[in-house]
Amino acid sequence: MDRATFAFSTAFFRDFGNPSPGALPGGHVDFIDKVDSFTYSDFFRDYLIPNHPCIFSAKFTEDWSSRKNWVTWDGKPNFEHLLQNFGEAVVPVANCDVKEYNSNPKEQLPFKEFVEYWQEYIGNSYHSSRGCLYLKDWHLHRAFPEQDFYTTPVYFSSDWLNEYWDAVASDDFRFVYMGPKGSWTPFHADVFRSYSWSANVCGRKKWLLYPAGQEEFLKDRHGNLPFDVAAPDLRDKRIYPRSSQSQPPLEIVQEAGEILFVPSGWHHQVYNLEDTISINHNWVNGCNVALMWSFLQDELAAVQREISQWKDPMDDWHLQCQLIMKSCTGIDYKEFYNFLKVIAENRISVLEKGLDEESSSQDNSKAAISTLGMLHAVFDLKRTVKVLSSLSANEDFRKLDLSSLSPSPEALLQHLEAAIDTALL
Repeated sequence: MDRATFAFSTAFFRDFGNPSPGALPGGHVDFIDKVDSFTYSDFFRDYLIPNHPCIFSAKFTEDWSSRKNWVTWDGKPNFEHLLQNFGEAVVPVANCDVKEYNSNPKEQLPFKEFVEYWQEYIGNSYHSSRGCLYLKDWHLHRAFPEQDFYTTPVYFSSDWLNEYWDAVASDDFRFVYMGPKGSWTPFHADVFRSYSWSANVCGRKKWLLYPAGQEEFLKDRHGNLPFDVAAPDLRDKRIYPRSSQSQPPLEIVQEAGEILFVPSGWHHQVYNLEDTISINHNWVNGCNVALMWSFLQDELAAVQREISQWKDPMDDWHLQCQLIMKSCTGIDYKEFYNFLKVIAENRISVLEKGLDEESSSQDNSKAAISTLGMLHAVFDLKRTVKVLSSLSANEDFRKLDLSSLSPSPEALLQHLEAAIDTALL
């Protein structure tokens, strides 16, 4: 057993439940400064399982090429370098001054046009007739895979979302954000109630975070969440009758180079205090996959309520509900099954065939499993079994045509349980 595996093997076989809401006494957030001594098992035990936020110091990103090349000597965005490398790209840009269906509307712009706007915006004392534009959710890693501008810290390497979407080659959840001082992101929780990590390449951000569950107190009389939790009308009990019951948000100022770990299901609102560039990943793993499954069930229930009047006259009502849910969330129950299958089969392959250096160096998922150890693979399988068992027994899942799923859910469960038993011998 290698040292890393030994260090957290005990934790992996404890019967952890779902991540807790993660409220912090006194609003304290730990600051992680010791690169050499802070281990993955420390992060797993103290932050992933309790679902607590933390901040990693700039020491954890000081070797990134983006920290060296995307930033000028005085800590500002290096527009000249960025234009040389990405000038011809087309990027998604939101207008922070406009509200459209509880979000900021986006348009696709040439990157060089956005940079030109940004420079003019700075020169005009941060004003423009075009509003405050914010480059958001840019899949830069996918668009320029040959460029090694950062390295995912080991603490975030058990990343099932990107492992799956890399495997099916259809999407990813790795993003770059670039925006001027004053740009911001409205109140939200991350996709699938995932964890996220966000690193400031340059600039500073202010975060307002609410532990999971607190958002229920912030809903208006119709059950809708606020667009802006800092708006004065949130204190109007006629509109938001339970807002006074909410805890105050956890306020964090994130400095240049620092990484913030955002727990699963925590709603948040974010402001750029300076001209800022950041790198962000959304990620799910064995610690919070049950929350992802709960989120999907809630989303389907909401769709079913919305179109309940069409249940009787519509022969394929259950299928239509799945289609609507996928259009809103990006995934339906059958793809969630395939998601679990890919994750499970990757780990079964490692347990059955072992890790050879050549294959693991060519496969990012195997490389991550190799780094974290065999017992982590077993932990992942145990968590997958729990969620897959629940999915397989789910009434809405069983009403779908499952003949296209290979292997069948029952066969996959048997395979997983056998692989776990064999690994533990």
